[in-house]
Amino acid sequence: MAVTDEGYEGGLVGYIRYLERRVRELEAERLALKRELEYYKSEVEKLLTPPLIEAILLEVLDDGRAIVKSTTGPNLIVRISSHVDKSKLFPGVSVALNQRGSAIVEVLPDKTDPLVKGMEVTVRPDVTYEDIGGLSKQIEEIRELVELPLKSPELFREVGIEPPKGVLLYGPPGCGKTLLAKAVAHETNATFIRVVASEFVQKFIGEGARLVREVFRYAKRHAPAIIFIDEIDAIAAKRLDIGTSGEREVQRTLMQLLAELDGFDPLGDVKVIAATNRIDILDPAILRPGRFDKIIEIPLPDENGRYEIFKIHTRRMKLADDVNLKELAALTNGATGADIKAICTEAGLHAIRQKRAVVKRQDFLYAIDKILNRLKPKTSTHSAI
Repeated sequence: MAVTDEGYEGGLVGYIRYLERRVRELEAERLALKRELEYYKSEVEKLLTPPLIEAILLEVLDDGRAIVKSTTGPNLIVRISSHVDKSKLFPGVSVALNQRGSAIVEVLPDKTDPLVKGMEVTVRPDVTYEDIGGLSKQIEEIRELVELPLKSPELFREVGIEPPKGVLLYGPPGCGKTLLAKAVAHETNATFIRVVASEFVQKFIGEGARLVREVFRYAKRHAPAIIFIDEIDAIAAKRLDIGTSGEREVQRTLMQLLAELDGFDPLGDVKVIAATNRIDILDPAILRPGRFDKIIEIPLPDENGRYEIFKIHTRRMKLADDVNLKELAALTNGATGADIKAICTEAGLHAIRQKRAVVKRQDFLYAIDKILNRLKPKTSTHSAI
């Protein structure tokens, strides 16, 4: 069958379009292979490049050279490569030297210990000052000492006084020291770093002191910041002349903490809050003014304080008409805030066991008897022989 001119031309156009499409596909494949080739070339170059030497910059000289402390040996006087940003060169920064150690070729990024970074509280606690009962005076003091210098530093400059550096909270367990710190973390926009003092006690010599330095260094870089040291008596107990090697390491950690609190480097917008149950065993050096400018007692709540705490912990509970919070406050003499919270929880559980959604007076009386009697020391019923 004869092929017409129109059929021939249509087939030729389709074939040309096919070839054009095929050329585009091959060009895209060529570019992809070229990128892959460049990637593997760069990987080979990385494998063939000699390793760099890490060093600490000590000083930049007037002639454009620098003094560095190499991690592989003594101090060196080296040249600075032309492509290095000289504005980033200052004493203490980590730099990379070429293999021969003759020039600074790179400024290394700042290193942060992962343990220290993990101490930062990124999710704000949901505790506010309204959630703390019986400590109105202490709340007012801590707001003046911690919040005010961070929010309105110009007031201290106008008066001509240095803002306080730190606050030490002391008192029996369960009275609200940690709760106060949580409220401060909630109310301020500052970086909040929480550390339990026992985390500074490390196995290797010098590690505890290094961690203390790292914590304060991290806080200064992320200022305004608040460092909360819980159970500070773990590293700040009175120093003894004779002790084990472990005790001497704790003392070295304490000396580093003292140096950070009242050393040559100002804390600036870094405030320190510490808490302890045993102020009687703390070293006198850490209690003197200039380190912790204010020492605030967090005592057992009085009757009015217990009433306020009962109001806080029962505000979401369905209470029967026979529940009198002032009566409960009078019945819980000597109870801490933590005890009262436990009493409210136990009363609610007792109501649930009775298949009730409303908490009655008898539930609270049961909970008071259970919680407070559990805390009392048991006396032996056997007579002495």
